[in-house]
Amino acid sequence: MVRIFVAFYRGRKSGYSPQSLLYRSIDWLIRRATRGQYSHCEIAVSQANGRFMCYSASLRDGGVRRKAMALPTDKWDLVPISGDLLPWVEEFYRHTQGQPYDLGGALGVVIPVHQRLNKWFCSEWVGHALGVSESHQLSPNTLFSRIAPDP
Repeated sequence: MVRIFVAFYRGRKSGYSPQSLLYRSIDWLIRRATRGQYSHCEIAVSQANGRFMCYSASLRDGGVRRKAMALPTDKWDLVPISGDLLPWVEEFYRHTQGQPYDLGGALGVVIPVHQRLNKWFCSEWVGHALGVSESHQLSPNTLFSRIAPDP
């Protein structure tokens, strides 16, 4: 049986290259602006090799993409979701694959900006793929609060 999760990133990019420092700063700003511990999210489908096929919109990767990733538990929190959603997630991915990252929309979670069609930020894409209403208003932290079971 296929296991599907929403993976929430709470890690810190390692390294001291200019790119690593930039990504770490962006993650910090997202967490600070959205008042939470998460800076990114993915839909993660478990694979036999212990890795995950991940779907999201990524600033680092330039937009909507799918890629195999390890999701170490010291950097990611996994929230299980229904495996019945996989066909819809894959169809939505095929429809949006390669569409650009919506930096303005991501900022719009905190400050009002005009929404752009055919551009996505991570929690907007994941929320839409899951059928969450008003996904353009979701940060990774608000999406987590909507779908995670109460402790």
